[in-house]
Amino acid sequence: MKRRTFRAEGAQVGRPVAVAVAAELGLPEEQARKLVDVGAVYVAGRRCRDAKAGLVAGQVVAVVLEEGGQSPLADAPPAPTFQVLHEDADVIAVDKPAGLPAQPTEARVGSSLVDQVSARLGRDAGLVHRLDRETSGVTVFGKTPQATSALAAEFREGRARKRYVAATGPGLPGSGTVDLPLSKDPSRPGRWRASRAANGIPALTLFRTLYAGPEFCVVELLPQTGRTHQLRAHLTALGAPILGDSRYGGAAGAGGVDAPRCLLHAQALELGHPRTSAPLRLEAPVPEDLLRFFTRAGLEVPRGAIAAALDGG
Repeated sequence: MKRRTFRAEGAQVGRPVAVAVAAELGLPEEQARKLVDVGAVYVAGRRCRDAKAGLVAGQVVAVVLEEGGQSPLADAPPAPTFQVLHEDADVIAVDKPAGLPAQPTEARVGSSLVDQVSARLGRDAGLVHRLDRETSGVTVFGKTPQATSALAAEFREGRARKRYVAATGPGLPGSGTVDLPLSKDPSRPGRWRASRAANGIPALTLFRTLYAGPEFCVVELLPQTGRTHQLRAHLTALGAPILGDSRYGGAAGAGGVDAPRCLLHAQALELGHPRTSAPLRLEAPVPEDLLRFFTRAGLEVPRGAIAAALDGG
């Protein structure tokens, strides 16, 4: 990511943020206003969407000039859209497609899942958990502040139960438990390592291998904790990274079947309903790119699997 920062001093104090950005970066004011409009400008650490907001002495302004090799002003490709899995007065649950970020990136707003769901609701959607950009599957939002708070507590207090499926490299045993702490990998920014050698945060994953072949495995994953990149790092520690997960060494495919992205899918989620506390069970169908590995392995596509998997069947 490429960014430029400056501090409001002298003539910049009191100026509208777009005017100050234009002067500091040597840009036309119209272009500076567009940077504010798309969400690429931060004032005092907070995204600024008001081009006319006056700067206060000492405030630090940061402007994202490039993210992922692309200017924030470049036309964004059409964002994939979501499917609604469940909706009531308190909750909306959707099937997040792969390739759609869960929330706005540093350089842009308007094309994330939370933006799309908020647009559907006509108000801010309460995001309570996140899937990585390339991970597909069940994502739940609160429709009111009270519902959002209650849903967040389900995750924070460990009551939310999750089932993922993935295609991985070969070599997984039939089942097992991965109890390895996670810590940031100092040699690879953006990656986490699963190891007892560092002072990491506890992370626990149960898994069951649905298919084990010479070229790939299909695996069911039941994370008992909800850490960043937990499943990706744990499978890498087992020597079978998720196919298509280039950050963690996953191959691009196996057996003539391409893996166009990290083939991890959040298939099922159970948590208490924020109003009634009754179990809310949600499932997202296995997407086509992962379905091809099920077909290749001769597996039946899991349907209604949450009851058996999450109840210990």
